[in-house]
Amino acid sequence: MFTGIVEELGEITAVDEQPDTARLTVRGPLVTSDAKHGDSIAVNGVCLTVVDVSDGTFTVDVVRETLQRSSLDKVAAGDRVNLERAAALGQRLGGHIVQGHVDGTGVLLSRDEGGLTRFGIPSGLARYIVEKGSITVDGISLTVVDSLAEEFSVALIPTTLDLTTLGFREPGDIVNLEVDVLAKYVERLATPHLRAGQQ
Repeated sequence: MFTGIVEELGEITAVDEQPDTARLTVRGPLVTSDAKHGDSIAVNGVCLTVVDVSDGTFTVDVVRETLQRSSLDKVAAGDRVNLERAAALGQRLGGHIVQGHVDGTGVLLSRDEGGLTRFGIPSGLARYIVEKGSITVDGISLTVVDSLAEEFSVALIPTTLDLTTLGFREPGDIVNLEVDVLAKYVERLATPHLRAGQQ
């Protein structure tokens, strides 16, 4: 589990593409300071398992499902990425409950001078996004300003723009989205009862 509070801007140093997977090497001196084989680190909001740690870098394997569902299939050496270590029991939950299980990708549509940023979303995710609810964009815990059928907006403060990838994202860039897991569970639990009431 993660909180969506980015700890470090890392850098992809190598991408080893294989038939059904990819192995990424990522530079992140802070997140590797106590990392070991088997630990979880979120890379742009995707929970990945550390394979190896060496001299401020770590390697992870990314399977086909993750490549198809996230933007990691497009990363290249030199790209900057948001990094967060898994949450430890007893620490403050500064963002919200984030699993690191990306639901899909969105596209940055616009950002005004005040930081209001709009993202286009796949139609299947819109029902989980609500005004003043939580959403994770590239691993960053954010509060939804408004939600429409095909897009939503968030207000980005200068600190978020300075310390994460959203500071240099441009319109048209693809981002990873994880909706609030509580919304998905509520829908799953409520759906049979709603259907029964319609009969």
